[in-house]
Amino acid sequence: MNVQHGFHASMTAFPGRGEELTSLLLAAPALPDENCVVFLVGRSAADPDVVHVTEGWTSREAHAAFFAGERAQAFVASLQPLLTGESAYTDEVPVGGKAAF
Repeated sequence: MNVQHGFHASMTAFPGRGEELTSLLLAAPALPDENCVVFLVGRSAADPDVVHVTEGWTSREAHAAFFAGERAQAFVASLQPLLTGESAYTDEVPVGGKAAF
């Protein structure tokens, strides 16, 4: 499956809650979705309360349809109490690479 739409998000958890935010994202009950080809979660080495998410989707429409759904909306709402400030989003389409965890 080819990635045609994606983004990179950076979010900041309240002090000391970065691990909790990371755990929730990694558990992502709304995923898997066959149209989500890439879902990576990372943390800042300098500030463990800053969490990054990279997503790659088969299309912009698939991404929009997924996040319009009840499960995804509930998941996003569950993250909000952990976040401070606005999340930053950057247009990004993952094209390849390597991951080993």
